[in-house]
Formats: sequence, structure tokens, C-alpha cells
Amino acid sequence: MGALRNGLLKSQSPALPGIGNMDSNIKEFAEETYVPTFAPSLPVPNAQEMMRSDPFQVPERYARNHDDMQSDTVQPHLSFEIPVLDLSLLSKGDAEELKRLDLACKDWGFFQVINHGVASEVLQNTKDVTAEFFDLPLEEKNRYSMPSDDIQGYGHAYVVSEEQTLDWSDALILVVYPTQYRKLQLWPNQPTGIREAIEMYSSEVRRMAVELLGSLSLIMGTEKDALLGLHKELVLGLRVNYYPPCRSPDKVLGLSPHSDSSTITILMQKDDVCGLQVRHGGAWVPLKPIPNALVVNVGDAIEIWSNGKYKSIEHRAVTNERKARISYAAFVCPHDDVEIEPLGYVPDAESSDKMYKKVRFGDYLRQSMNRKLDGKANIDFAKMETLK
Repeated sequence: MGALRNGLLKSQSPALPGIGNMDSNIKEFAEETYVPTFAPSLPVPNAQEMMRSDPFQVPERYARNHDDMQSDTVQPHLSFEIPVLDLSLLSKGDAEELKRLDLACKDWGFFQVINHGVASEVLQNTKDVTAEFFDLPLEEKNRYSMPSDDIQGYGHAYVVSEEQTLDWSDALILVVYPTQYRKLQLWPNQPTGIREAIEMYSSEVRRMAVELLGSLSLIMGTEKDALLGLHKELVLGLRVNYYPPCRSPDKVLGLSPHSDSSTITILMQKDDVCGLQVRHGGAWVPLKPIPNALVVNVGDAIEIWSNGKYKSIEHRAVTNERKARISYAAFVCPHDDVEIEPLGYVPDAESSDKMYKKVRFGDYLRQSMNRKLDGKANIDFAKMETLK
């Protein structure tokens, strides 16, 4: 693995957009390129440090309502029903695999992807260097803290009030594509190779996203390149979540229930710790990682474009009593200026009438970022008034 980090990645990095001479380019990017801000988040204590200082204590702001936690139904036996799709077949336009994609998006909104073309060495290297980052002293990680007006950087996102219950997690959030959106001063320098690892993994995820958008276009009854064209410019944000162990996992959540504002989200998980749960039929279903598979879920933008045929699905993260967990969520989104609305014709859509109004994606994204994670509340922003 060291050969990959110090050899292959290092030798390739000068050719990668935005990475070559990254340190010397930070000032140039900051002074000459407009980089949008996305949403502020209030500062909160570092969850990892809290656990280290007192592993048996759950501060009041993190403790969930006992009755709500006890009333949640979890159905582990349904984990095996979550679809597994073959991207190599989808990319070839295989009719049977496209049918399975259609069913996966309609019935679950989540599926795991195999044969996606991302080398296992790239996946493992990304896991290794980011795990090392979270093990660094807090003073080093705080060099990349989120600024007061944005959620890029290291910290805690979606905190909008002093009263809300907090999630048992910390995060590193970076906008990777388009390259001019990068705030390179917030990209960690340590451990060695982390910037190159993030770049390489993200470029592979972007390639994978383009292939998936092509398949989604086909099952939505339009040309293969339609969804990609509608994006104007593909925006990819990476959120690396660190969930410390919690000795009272029944009292906290690593991440509150929510749907994603994105078109799709591509997620990598550690293979040895299960934490992601998907809402299905009124219950929570654990999504157990398949080694080297990547998880894909439908976002709010696809729900709007498909006129409700493919719905974004509520999901959450739970904590583990003994082990930390790290997840890597790549949010694939349209350009801010893109106006999204139901496509003219989607086979077997829930209604022939438009269920969602036309919204500018940048406005939709920011209204979602300016509130706490709260189930499917965001989609109301785009629903027709008569359907709210």
C-alpha cells in the first residue's frame, strides 16, 4: 500500500487537475478564482476528542429522546434484499441489468455496485490515509477547520441552533469538482499522500457517476447523455465522516435521518463495521458492506426529475460500541444555476401531473444546508403547493 501512496500516486499527481504544485497554487486559487460558499454551521465540540477524554459520558446535547430511540424498528434480515448491481453490465446497456436498476430505484432507492472499475488499491489507500488523518492530534486537524461562512473543511455540519440534538460524528468536507470550486487551503497536508488519494478516488467516482447517469437516463425514457447534459457542469462534493465508538450506542446517532439533496450519492464504507441504515417499509434496514463494493442512493434531484418515480430515501448512521467507523460520501450534483423540474415523460411515473415545481438547484441546495438534518423535509421546498 505504501508503494501506491508514495509511488503510483506521487508519480501521477502532477497530471491531475488542480493537484500538481497544489501548495504553490493555493494563493493563486484564493485570489483569482471565485469559489462559492455553501452554508455556515455553528461550532460544536469535537466528538472524537469527547470520546477520548471520557468514553463513558454522553453529553446532554448528543443524547436522543429515549422513547424515540426505543420505538425505532430495525430489521436486519432485510439487509440481504438490498439490490446489488453490476456496473459493467449497466455500462453496456444490458437490458436485464437496466430493469434491475429500475426496480432498485423504485423499491429501495439504495443499491450496492460491483464491477465498478475502481481498483481495490485505490479504495484501500483512500481508507488508509484518511484514517491516519483522523488519528492526528486535534491541533493539526484544526488547521483545516471550517470557516464561519462555509461547511468546507474539518468540523461538524448542519448545526443551525444551540438547541438541536447533535450527531456523534466529525467530518472532513471538500468540494472536489469542478476544480475551481476547491478551497485548497482546507485540503489536509498530512498524512503524506492524502491530497493525491482524495484526488484519485474522486476522479474515479466522477467517472462512475457519469456511467450511472447514463443508465438512469435510459430507464427514465430519455437519451443516454440527457441527465449529464442537464447538469451543465458536474459538481462533486466529498464528505468523509468519522464516527467515534460510543459506549451507549442506544443513546446517540452518528448521523440524523435525512435524504440527500444530490442527484445521486456514491458511498464507500469500511468493510468491518456496519453503521448505515436505510428506511424501508417504515423500518430501518442495516446496509451491510460488501467488500470493495460501493453504495449508490437516489437523491432529491432525481426524485424531482423523475416526477416522484424514483424517490430519495431517508437514511441514518448508528454508532458502534467498540469500533470507530469512517464513511466516504461523494455527492454528485448539478451546477448551481441549473433549474430542475420533472422531465416531460418518465415511463410509469407516479403521476402525469407535475408533482414538483421548477427550482434553481443552488437555491434548493442552500435551503437544505441551512437547516438541520430532518428526514425528507427538504423536498417540500420543491413540491407543488397542493401536495405539501
